[in-house]
Amino acid sequence: MSVNRGYEEDSEKDVDIIEPKRNHNQSDQEPADEGTLLSGIQTYFSDEKVLIPQIEKDGFSFRKLWAFTGPGFLMSIAYLDPGNIESDLQSGVVAQYKLLWVLLSATILGLVMQRLSARLGVVTGHHLAEMCYRQYKRVPRIILWLMVETAIIGSDIQEVIGTAIAIYLLSNKVVPLWAGTLITILDTFTFLFLDKYGLRKLEFLFALLITVMAVTFGYEYIVSAPPQGEVMKGMFVPWCEGCDSRTLLQAVGIVGAVIMPHNLYLHSALVKSRDVDRRKSSNVREANFYFFVEACIALFVSFIINVFVVAVFAHGLYGKTNSDVLDTCQNSTIYDDIASVFPSDNELVDADLYKGGLFLGCTFGIAAMYIWAVGILAAGQSSTMTGTYAGQFVMEGFLNLQWARWKRVLVTRFIAIVPTFCVAFFSRIEDLTGMNDILNAVMALQLPFATIPTIAFTSNPNIMGEFVNGIGNKIVSILLSILVIAINIFFVIDQVNHSDLHSAWMVLVVLFGIAYICFNIYLVIHMAVNMGSERLAEMPLVQKYVTHSSNNLGFGPHRNTYASLRSYPSYGLNQIYHAA
Repeated sequence: MSVNRGYEEDSEKDVDIIEPKRNHNQSDQEPADEGTLLSGIQTYFSDEKVLIPQIEKDGFSFRKLWAFTGPGFLMSIAYLDPGNIESDLQSGVVAQYKLLWVLLSATILGLVMQRLSARLGVVTGHHLAEMCYRQYKRVPRIILWLMVETAIIGSDIQEVIGTAIAIYLLSNKVVPLWAGTLITILDTFTFLFLDKYGLRKLEFLFALLITVMAVTFGYEYIVSAPPQGEVMKGMFVPWCEGCDSRTLLQAVGIVGAVIMPHNLYLHSALVKSRDVDRRKSSNVREANFYFFVEACIALFVSFIINVFVVAVFAHGLYGKTNSDVLDTCQNSTIYDDIASVFPSDNELVDADLYKGGLFLGCTFGIAAMYIWAVGILAAGQSSTMTGTYAGQFVMEGFLNLQWARWKRVLVTRFIAIVPTFCVAFFSRIEDLTGMNDILNAVMALQLPFATIPTIAFTSNPNIMGEFVNGIGNKIVSILLSILVIAINIFFVIDQVNHSDLHSAWMVLVVLFGIAYICFNIYLVIHMAVNMGSERLAEMPLVQKYVTHSSNNLGFGPHRNTYASLRSYPSYGLNQIYHAA
C-alpha cells in the first residue's frame, strides 16, 4: 500500500502559523501549553500514512474498506487477550452456556464505545489522551493518567503471565514462569520495532496472530463438539436460570474483561494512521463509516473466538469435580501433571489457562494441549504489543512527552513489566487461578475514566462539529457508563462483604470508595458541561475547578468554529480558538 509523507509535513506547517506562545505569567490552573502542539514524535505511524484510494463511483467500495482495515483489528486484540480467554474459560466452567448473552451484550456495548473513540480520532486528528491533556485541568488530568496506567498494568500482567503459561506448556515445564516473562519482554521489543518495515506489514502480523487464535481455538471447538442448540440458546436468550452469586460475579468479570479502558485510548490513536483530509466533511464521514464497518467485522471475529473458548469448557468442565477430571484422565500420558493440579476431592473444578490446557491434553490428546498453548501464545504476544502501544499513546498524550520513541517504549514497558515480573517470580503457576478475577475487577474500576471522557468530547459540538453525538448515542453511552459504575460499586461491596478485612484495611477501602465516587462525579459534571448544560457551566465553582475558560466547552463566541478545522487538518480546535 502506498504511503504519504508530505501531507503531515504540510499540516505541521499550518500548525506552526497558529501555535500560541508560552505566557510565563500564566497560572498552573490554566497552563498556556494546553493549546500548544502535542508530541511531534508519534508512536508508530509518524513516517507514513495509508492513502485512501479516490473512487469516482458512489456506494460501498471494498478497495476503500481494505485501505481502512487495520486499526479495528489491532483494537479487537484487547478482546482476545489471555485475561479474556481465561474469563471465557471460567464462564463456561461456572455457568455453562448461560452467560454467552452477557458476552454478546458486552461486545456490542464495547463496539458502541469503540465507535465513539474512533470518531474522536478521525474528526479531531487527536487521540483521547491528547484531548484529555487539552480539556482537563492539571490535577484531574494526572489522576486520569494514573488510573489508565493502572488499567494498563493490570492488563499487562494478564497478557504477560498468559504468554509465560503458554511457553511453560510448550516447553513441557522446562521454562519457568518468571523466565517466560523475560522472554515475553524481549520478543515484544523485537516485534514492536517491526513497524520500521512498514505500517501495513505490522498490521499483517497482527492479522496473522488473530488467524492463529481462530484456527487453534476453532480446532478445540471442533474436537470438543459442544451441542450447537445449547450454544445458540445461551447466546440469544438473556436469562440465567438457577444462577447463584458466583455466576453473577462471573458475569461482572466478563464485562470487566471485555471492555478495557485503555483500549478506547488505543483505538482513537490508531485511526490517525489513515490519510483523511479533514478539510472535507464528506471525507471525514466516509472514514467514520468504513472504520465502523471494520470495527464490526473485527469484533465479530473476536466474539466468535471467545464463543469457541466458552463452549469448549462449558461442554467439558461444567459441573465437574476434581475427582471427575482425574477419573477422565486416568489413562492419559500426562496423568501425573493432572494429579498435581487437580486434588482428589469433590470440589468443583476451579479452572485457569494452565489447568484448561492440561484438561484438553488428557481428554483429546497431547496435541490438543499444545494447540491450546499456541493459541494462548498468539493471544498473549499480540495483546502485549498492542498494550505497549496503548501505554505509549497514553503517556505521550497525558504528559505531552517529547521523548524519542525508544525512550517511551522503554519507560512504558518498564512501568508495566516490573509488577508483572514480581507476580511471576513470587507465585507458583498453580496459585494464579484467582488473580484474573482481581485484575478484571481492577480494570472494571478504571473503565469510567475512559468512557466518560470519550462521551464528553464526542458530545461537544465545538470539538466534533456536525459529527457530534446525536441524542441516541448520548442516551446509550450514558446508560452504559451508569451501568458500569453501578456494576463496579456492586462488585466492590460484594468483595468487601466476603473478605475478612482488618479494620485498618476497611477504613482504606471506604476512603478509596469515597474518593472514587467523588472523582466520577467530577468527570460527570465535566461531561454535562460538554453536553451543553449552561446552568452548570455558569457556576463559579465549575468554572474555577472543572473547565478552562479557553476551552469553550459548548459556549461563548467560538461556538461554531468547527468549520475552521477543515483548514487545519491535523490540528485541534483549541489551537484554532487561540489563533482566533
